[in-house]
Amino acid sequence: MKIELLWFEDCPCHEREEQLVKEVLDELGVQVPIERVEVNDPDTGNQVVFPGSPTIRINGVDVEPGWEACPECTPRCRLYLSEKGIGCLPEREWVVEAIKAAAGA
Repeated sequence: MKIELLWFEDCPCHEREEQLVKEVLDELGVQVPIERVEVNDPDTGNQVVFPGSPTIRINGVDVEPGWEACPECTPRCRLYLSEKGIGCLPEREWVVEAIKAAAGA
């Protein structure tokens, strides 16, 4: 399993997102390193198809259900829309389900 955290330096949420992933991994008993991918310029953003910071990908798949690639992938903050409203972190359940699916694959 490959877990990536895509972020940029000025993002106020990337450390909380990394903590969320670590907590979910611990709860599920999964020991996998988190690869931090810093996206600090538009060229890198377009190369890695960066929807904003913070982003979690598991085996190359974004944890947000139904996410579609962005047409312009520049370093910027990412907002997630869920049943709880708009926030800078994905739903915990999205992360849980993505890790479970990857672990079972």
